[in-house]
Amino acid sequence: MDNTNRNYEKVSPYFLKSEDNRNPYSQKSLYHKTGGYLTIQESPSPLSIASLQARQELGYKNRDINGENQTGFMIIQGTNRRGRLCSSAKAFLWPVKNRPNLHIAMKAQVLKVLFNADKRTTGIEFLRDGLKQTVRVRREIILSAGAINSPQLLMLSGIGPKEHLEELGIPVLSDLRVGDNLQDHTLPILLNYAINNKGPLTTPRIEALAFINSKYADPSGVYPDIQFHFLPSSINSDGESVSKFIGLRDSVYNTVFKPLKNADSWTILPLLLKPKSSGWVRLKSRNPLIHPDIIPNYFSHKEDVDVLIDGIQIAMAVSNTSAFRRFNSRPYSIKLPGCQRFPFATNEYWECAIRQFTFTMYHPVGTCKMGPRNDPTAVVDPKLRVYGVKGLRVVDASIMPTIVNGNTNAPVIMIGEKASDIIKEEWKKKNFINNFNSPARIITYNLH
Repeated sequence: MDNTNRNYEKVSPYFLKSEDNRNPYSQKSLYHKTGGYLTIQESPSPLSIASLQARQELGYKNRDINGENQTGFMIIQGTNRRGRLCSSAKAFLWPVKNRPNLHIAMKAQVLKVLFNADKRTTGIEFLRDGLKQTVRVRREIILSAGAINSPQLLMLSGIGPKEHLEELGIPVLSDLRVGDNLQDHTLPILLNYAINNKGPLTTPRIEALAFINSKYADPSGVYPDIQFHFLPSSINSDGESVSKFIGLRDSVYNTVFKPLKNADSWTILPLLLKPKSSGWVRLKSRNPLIHPDIIPNYFSHKEDVDVLIDGIQIAMAVSNTSAFRRFNSRPYSIKLPGCQRFPFATNEYWECAIRQFTFTMYHPVGTCKMGPRNDPTAVVDPKLRVYGVKGLRVVDASIMPTIVNGNTNAPVIMIGEKASDIIKEEWKKKNFINNFNSPARIITYNLH
């Protein structure tokens, strides 16, 4: 997308740099590596094995999700270490937390970025223990607050759509389309399968994946537009806590899911990989403690609904394979309130259900879009520097011009790894120039 040094050859090494893959058969692959900070492992289960068997009946192949070709079925590769989650904090922060040049402020909330008259960053203002505090910087600030908080902080600091900032009385430092281009992955909770007796499906995690092509996908077949998540549980599996977490009304839970309370169940979650619909983030107030307005604008493009419906029909075919029939499960057909007028499993019913009950995969991206200088919608340049000001970068999922065709965790880690090298290289050059021009004054930059 005209972003220099952002093609496959330039970014793929940064996916590998962080990886420590513990599966012996993956370690020889060109698409995997050992020795990085982030531990990767597979966890086969009865449901994941069934999914791999089912793909044969449907003509799909067994794939490596991170390999050369994405279309097919696969056991999930998780960020796991010895059976427990290997989060990015555990992988990258814990090993260096005692470095003398690293200071971590817990329970602190950044309020805004500070600038001088030349529009150069001078520090940040933050709130901790009820007190406003300031950290001053000499070189630059890296904002990594995510696709919701990064645009919020930029706008609070005077960087954003001019008309929006003026409406709130915020002095405009740089008129940029901050907060636009919000994209996300969505899932409808639709395909639940009930099992009469106690079975082997007892864990709450996603155990297998599939990337499939709906009839609307690229004709080449190599760019799937639907991702399946196979989950050995349902909303009923953890009492009412899951329904509270996703904001499900009690009336809906009691009608649809409570009858499953004492039954084993499993779920296929179809995910829309390349949504055409996009939304935006805007400030509600100049007060940084007030959450911003998040307008996801899901399904404003009808084709997004059509793609999901076709994916649901394919998922129904998956569940009807002999590999899944051995669980003696059946589609759970209690209709969602508001959709009872449509016959179950028709396209009309699925569209109603999608619009009634869809939730986010928590993959928001795009609100501080990366783009070349001639792109009027860009917020940061290919080196992630914010246009119109000095000494400020954004390094998180918000810089993605379009959402990736899969989970966002590894791509965001790649963005961080590549940004680290970009920053170090820039400051090495500046260090050399300063030393060369001022031999009597040695300036040392800590690059760690």
